[in-house]
Amino acid sequence: MNGLQQPARGTVNGEASARILDSLPHPVIQVGPDGAIVAANMAAENFFGASAAVLKRHPISYFVPFGSPLLALIDQVRERGAPVNEYKVDVGSPRIGADRIVDINAAPVTDQQGAVVLMFQERGMAEKIDRQLTSRGAARTVTGLAAMLAHEIKNPLSGIRGAAQLLEASSAEEDRPLTRLIMDEADRIVKLVDRMEVFSDERPIEREPVNIHVVLDHVKRLAESGFARNVRIIEEYDPSLPAVYANRDQLVQVFLNLVKNACESFAGRPDAEITLTTAFRPGIRLSVPGTSERVSLPLEFCVRDNGPGVPEDLMPHLFEPFITTKTNGSGLGLALVAKIIGDHGGVIECDSQAGRTVFRILMPAYVPQRETSNDRTD
Repeated sequence: MNGLQQPARGTVNGEASARILDSLPHPVIQVGPDGAIVAANMAAENFFGASAAVLKRHPISYFVPFGSPLLALIDQVRERGAPVNEYKVDVGSPRIGADRIVDINAAPVTDQQGAVVLMFQERGMAEKIDRQLTSRGAARTVTGLAAMLAHEIKNPLSGIRGAAQLLEASSAEEDRPLTRLIMDEADRIVKLVDRMEVFSDERPIEREPVNIHVVLDHVKRLAESGFARNVRIIEEYDPSLPAVYANRDQLVQVFLNLVKNACESFAGRPDAEITLTTAFRPGIRLSVPGTSERVSLPLEFCVRDNGPGVPEDLMPHLFEPFITTKTNGSGLGLALVAKIIGDHGGVIECDSQAGRTVFRILMPAYVPQRETSNDRTD
């Protein structure tokens, strides 16, 4: 986005730049050192309800409320000289309309001191995070359900299985497959309830500084020795990444689950490929529910595959319990992944289309003074 300043439209380069800018689906504006709007694309004209000529007559402060977080964001970009992203920012005002909740990507213009480029996204990660928070609520419902099932189902099943064992010993040979079926189904239901009981574990997480690359290497070895034997696994790591403050075993469980899900989606295709990536994103921050704080989540870990993608109607409910496309799946795997990441103060989201599905995890970095704290948000 750097260098948004539009050349004169009368030139070939100016016309090409204007076409590229206007083809973007998101509103994009450039703010000068004095706060004046110096460039805007067609999407920005629609967003602000004014032509580019009118927008250029006013500073950005004219269109947003007094004390808007957007103004502070612009100042922050100028001070840091680096891009910053803010999610779920309300820029609504009488001039552009109420309840305009957007994600904002802000970046400095490298060759213009004090100039900042802003891109607004009315539907972005904030919406996905809201869906995940809803999924966490569903997971809490599973917590109570698991406790009830443990008492109301597991105990009677134990008696049913014992009775089936006794019947098997005294039944005719042709009837034994039926008693074996009773025992197998009882065992299957008990295993399902055991998986659900994980959601009711509210004990503080034992955390320490964890090298995510060690975790991913371990997951890769496990996968390649089993379910991912015929899948190519690619590593794209940032070697300078700081440690994540986490429980190593739980992170292994998270990534093993995501890699296994990707492998199961391939259905034996010969070009199956999974890419594991890590990156540092210093501009990503998230509002903490119930407070005015914004927590930094600079560590980004991704599991990307070239499978068929997630069905569109499933996307809004992907991390909710009992949601699955597998014939024999329980639908608890991704719900548990979301719970573990949420318990660590992070978020997980998914972008999917045919041939490219990305599960993206954002987590806080380790800071030494947190070592003795069990604060969930860090």
